[in-house]
Amino acid sequence: MSPTQVIVIVLVVLVVVAALAVVGRQVARRRALRSRFGPEYDRVVAERDSRADAERELRDRERRHAELTLTPLTPESRARYAAAWEELQVRFVDSPAETVSDADELVGRLVAERGYPTGDFSDQIAHLSVEHARTLSHYRDAHEIRLRNERGEAGTEELRQAVVHYRALFADLLGADPVAARVPEQRDPDQHHPDQPRPEHHRPEQHHPEQRHPDSASRAAEQTPVDRPHDVTSR
Repeated sequence: MSPTQVIVIVLVVLVVVAALAVVGRQVARRRALRSRFGPEYDRVVAERDSRADAERELRDRERRHAELTLTPLTPESRARYAAAWEELQVRFVDSPAETVSDADELVGRLVAERGYPTGDFSDQIAHLSVEHARTLSHYRDAHEIRLRNERGEAGTEELRQAVVHYRALFADLLGADPVAARVPEQRDPDQHHPDQPRPEHHRPEQHHPEQRHPDSASRAAEQTPVDRPHDVTSR
């Protein structure tokens, strides 16, 4: 084998090795982006003209995110936000439309306190996607329902779901579930309130004391539900 042939073979091998290294580096970077952004990766790829363009966008998000000064919540702040969220959920029972706007405002305050920008919604989404990508679909859905609510187009069930969606990002930013899950219900105007006298036609039939089972009173006490704030987020 001539020296020229040896040189050619060596050059070919070097080119192949370099190409494999480039491909391997691209695969590793793509895997890292998929792992970090989760479903947001697929969303951006679907929105962009090419996968390479989408990955440039995601890397740019990482660069801009690195420039932020993020602040962890103190235990006092975390407790304050958790209490505010529980109060908000209680208000949903009587004022679902207003509560959705309040939920958006409360999430915005938490986003700002953590150090994220709160101006343009798309920019906010881009910054949040780096560390909170897996709850962004909830935030987008909540935002869309809030806009429908402002136009008077959202029903009660949609409003309930909006608060559910807001809670997903809220808990992610808070680092914990703000309240324990409880069964959500909207107040029924025909429902009897315990402090109001029972209507005559709903008054239970009077029984002779001798006909009552001796354990009936204790069983009734055990079966009586305890009034507690309703939670709109366990649906």
